[in-house]
Amino acid sequence: MNDLVSRVADAVGIDAALAEKAIGMMLGFLQREAADGPVAKMIEAIPGASDLVAQYNGEGEGKGLLGGLMSALGAGGGVMGLGQQLMSQGLGMGEITGLAKETIAVAREHAGSDVVDEVVASVPGLSQFV
Repeated sequence: MNDLVSRVADAVGIDAALAEKAIGMMLGFLQREAADGPVAKMIEAIPGASDLVAQYNGEGEGKGLLGGLMSALGAGGGVMGLGQQLMSQGLGMGEITGLAKETIAVAREHAGSDVVDEVVASVPGLSQFV
């Protein structure tokens, strides 16, 4: 287990396996939704983050043709869509907020505040959760 996962699991009070999946889902969401340059820098800077994105990106989304079309059209997307996906994994709103805050804190340590601020600013509604 990497440092990011253990820190988030401890801070939020959730199982490491759930933290790993949730972080991967959240970073995958950011990779899809945030400004390309800054989010790529951020994910590359966090040890183990690229692996989590590769493993869990798209987890919890609708599968198949209809799910793909809905995603392409942005239906059920955005920050609220991510929240719904994380809730379907058994996380409550407090845990999701804690997950977001701790993950962003780790991102700031590794990628710097300027890069992370660009990522957060490029996703509508994200700033209220981090």
